[in-house]
Amino acid sequence: MTSSPQKQGSEALRSLVNALDELHRAAGRPSARTVSALITEDDSQPTTVSHEGVRTTLKGLRVPRWETVRSIASVLALQCSPPRDPSTEVARLLSLWRTIREGESGALKSGRELTLSEGWGGENGEWTPEQVAGIMINPHSAIRIDPSLTLPHEPLLTEEEWVQVNVRMIETNGAEFFLRALLRTLKGDYVGAESGAPYGYRDPDYEAVEAYEAFQYGCEQILRRLRAEPNLLQRSIAAMRTDETMDREDRAEMLRHESDPALMREVMTVTPETWHEVSEEAHHMVFGYLIKEGRTVGRPGLPPGQRFLLTWRIPEPIEG
Repeated sequence: MTSSPQKQGSEALRSLVNALDELHRAAGRPSARTVSALITEDDSQPTTVSHEGVRTTLKGLRVPRWETVRSIASVLALQCSPPRDPSTEVARLLSLWRTIREGESGALKSGRELTLSEGWGGENGEWTPEQVAGIMINPHSAIRIDPSLTLPHEPLLTEEEWVQVNVRMIETNGAEFFLRALLRTLKGDYVGAESGAPYGYRDPDYEAVEAYEAFQYGCEQILRRLRAEPNLLQRSIAAMRTDETMDREDRAEMLRHESDPALMREVMTVTPETWHEVSEEAHHMVFGYLIKEGRTVGRPGLPPGQRFLLTWRIPEPIEG
């Protein structure tokens, strides 16, 4: 059961006031007269705002004009320490202000705004209306997509639920938003894509393949560096010994491996030329010595250099 338009409006106004209060607090709570003066001094602002207008807006005594909210947010953002990006703060408040005027649909970007923006939002850990819409629009949520296009997964919705949800979305937000969001999803920019796995599930077999591909990429980069830096292994081992951030279990496992004389003989004598002659255990040891962390940062299908990020114990030398 949805709430009445009046209740939705009051809740949206309260959300806007809370967001402005957070911004005002982060700026050191300058007085209404100070904020008004800052707006007047800034020729880029769409309007001037009296100190009384600033006060009533921050207190939520009435629904302000958008130009008023935009001007106040812009100058407050620059007063924060460190300064915030005014355009980011203004965009955040715009959806709240539109919700007051338009109801729930006002919180959602238009199809054109979605096209011009990057990603789905939510970088601050809070779900955005676009993220929720993106999940509902994604057919992956409702059907088992053909194996040639994706990996097996359990749908979140039935097909009928998916159809009904998106019929309502089109009725509420228009066909343009739905179609643009669907196209973005099908092109690979879906909610959750940044995690590196297809949205909606984690597949053990997929994760094993991903880990193997990351390891292989790391080994290729290790060989590249060993050819150019013959003493890299020794320097990396020394760096690892002094790394106070190293996980205790990882260090304990490394010490267990180091107690094997035969394995350590392979590790300490390996060269790019003999790399394929030593054991896989030796490869893993060298990997652990040289690479502090390897993680997935890109979606499947990207080149390894864009998909995996390696953090070296000894940073790569700067060319030139």
